[in-house]
Amino acid sequence: MRYLPLTQSDREAMLGVIGAASIDDLFVDVPEAARLDGPIHDLPMHASEMAVERHMSALARKNLTAGEAPFFLGCGAYRHHVPASVDHLIQRGEFLTAYTPYQPEIAQGTLQMLFEFQTQVARLLGTDVANASMYDGSTACWEAIGMARRITKRGKAILSSGLHPHYVSVAKTMAKFTGDVLETATPSLSADTDLATLIAAIDKDTSCVVVQYPDILGRIADLTPLADACHANKALLIAVVTEPVALGAIKAPGEMDADIVVGEGQSLGVGLQFGGPYVGLFGCKEKYVRQMPGRLCGETLDADGRRGFVLTLSTREQHIRREKATSNICTNSGLCALAFSIHMTLLGEKGLRTLAEINHHGAVAAAARLSQVPGVELVTPTFFNEFTLKLPQEARPVVRSLAERGILAGVSLGRLYPGEASLANGLVVAVTETTSAEDVETLAAALEEILA
Repeated sequence: MRYLPLTQSDREAMLGVIGAASIDDLFVDVPEAARLDGPIHDLPMHASEMAVERHMSALARKNLTAGEAPFFLGCGAYRHHVPASVDHLIQRGEFLTAYTPYQPEIAQGTLQMLFEFQTQVARLLGTDVANASMYDGSTACWEAIGMARRITKRGKAILSSGLHPHYVSVAKTMAKFTGDVLETATPSLSADTDLATLIAAIDKDTSCVVVQYPDILGRIADLTPLADACHANKALLIAVVTEPVALGAIKAPGEMDADIVVGEGQSLGVGLQFGGPYVGLFGCKEKYVRQMPGRLCGETLDADGRRGFVLTLSTREQHIRREKATSNICTNSGLCALAFSIHMTLLGEKGLRTLAEINHHGAVAAAARLSQVPGVELVTPTFFNEFTLKLPQEARPVVRSLAERGILAGVSLGRLYPGEASLANGLVVAVTETTSAEDVETLAAALEEILA
């Protein structure tokens, strides 16, 4: 198809139809500080394809990729080994080119894969049902809050201080349009979670309590008392899991009576990919399935008694009347869900437990070594593969100094919570099966030099 740019008269005609005086009127909801007032100054107005390719390649060479350095970043995105067979299989033509089917029963292979994915996710999260995936963990978290509002007919959600601040930010953005009241707090740099505070805050107006498991500092809590408190007040408990590998070692939230369990599936099958695309996980109790966003694939028999797969439930606005839709999520993260499912299949239950064990043992060893560095204190004595250190000085410049030495040391809490002086010395360190003992020693030695 030829590229036919609009003329000025075309633009004026279109603006006239929609009643806008100028194109700028279409962007009034974007904060002025985030809008450009003209072309980007340092970029040429035009360049040849070869020149652009050379320039972009030069920029790419400045990146320090996860596989080229000791890597301890986490906080919702983790470096795990993804078997080569995962990438090979998702690039098969029938998978790579297939979009969400609009005549779904024709795409039996896609539906079967999503059915298997749902089964794996439901077992992993400990829920009765799971959908065919969401965009990512943060949007899944917001969709769960919206689902709780529909179920309880209440509009106040209590968000744990241990919930990832980016997830909180997404929820706040969406709540502007729904009127939900979100009660939020900042975590303290301590080993104690805020479960007692959350329980005390639940009242008759509470639709749900949202808690991360393990939380942003790596802390793990028994969610059962919180679930009991929610249900005593006719509210729902939403658990958020950003590191699904952890569920190979610790109890699933659904087994602690969480009503909705959501999470980020990136750790399994999906690389870091500069922050996306990722895959959101979403499961819930069966009695709430009609309010679950996204789509649900089911198994049935055809007219000849043969096993088949169908799109059982799809409450999105493209399939039903908009006012009846549970969400405007228009599709599932099909290819990333496939990668997740293949990796889970290759691991199996035993393999997932073994992988989780390796992660935990490596993190325990790293925490023990790093806490030996003079002035460094381990804040979280119990954790899975991610823990928080308190440095004797602000963590952000330390992280930058380590990056200059080719060490990606972790995520400073000052970066996640700018302006919070009580968290400025906090450093969240993640250790996975890709982290070697040499990597830990390199980080420890460099920390000793910088903090001396």
